[in-house]
Amino acid sequence: MRQFIDVTGKTEEEAINRALEQLKLDRDDVSVEILERAKAGFLGLGSCPAKVRVSYGEDEEPAAPAQPKAEKVREDKPKAEKPRTEKKPAEKPQRREEPVKKESAPKTEEAQTVKVPEDLGEEVNDERAQEIRKFLSGLLQQMEVQAEVKVYLPEKGRYKVFLEGQGLGAIIGRRGETLDAIQQLTSYSVNRTGSRVRVQLDAENYRAKREQSLERLANKVAGKVVKYRRSVTLEPMNAYERHVIHTALQEVPGVTTYSTGVDPNRRVIVAYDREKK
Repeated sequence: MRQFIDVTGKTEEEAINRALEQLKLDRDDVSVEILERAKAGFLGLGSCPAKVRVSYGEDEEPAAPAQPKAEKVREDKPKAEKPRTEKKPAEKPQRREEPVKKESAPKTEEAQTVKVPEDLGEEVNDERAQEIRKFLSGLLQQMEVQAEVKVYLPEKGRYKVFLEGQGLGAIIGRRGETLDAIQQLTSYSVNRTGSRVRVQLDAENYRAKREQSLERLANKVAGKVVKYRRSVTLEPMNAYERHVIHTALQEVPGVTTYSTGVDPNRRVIVAYDREKK
């Protein structure tokens, strides 16, 4: 059953982090709704903390249950779930890390299944491809990560780079932040001279998996927005991830999306839209 807790903090991020600590969950396991934004006040007077609602659990609550019963389930279930998280603290991380450990051997096969439909063809070895390999090989050596660098040119001016090896989680980072940083550094290094080219970097098929995860999140949040007729503010995302959310929901009836804030804290807001019903 879907459950939630309301938590306050000096900022929205502090309130969210407090909720995650209480629930012993990761950010990807919950949905966040901003109830009240923090207000600084004047000279400390009139200040107001941020208040967020963090929802978790399966979204399978009955459509119209009797109110008292719904409250009892919410009170009993956290007590039953808390011992599980305390007895088996490694259970949550295992679910997130198991795919990496179990699939570490066949990572190359996963990447190949993606390459074939994209028709990337043979690896390229032109001047830019050599620069990409040289830079990444040196960087990976400094990071003490063993990986094979494969460079393709699906279209003029756009290089797709795949890192293949075992234990590449360290260069992907939390929600791909490290991978994005390495991609940006590689692009800067290659584009110092000559015409500009675009470099897209992937490891362990992370990009495709992240895109699928964002699409599932978008549809899940859209269902909540239509059901409760309340806007939901998502976590900060980069431009590409925001584009995935906007694209996934542009044809969904009853919702509209727009972005707010300034990078790196720019967020997507999924709002209820009667006119789109």
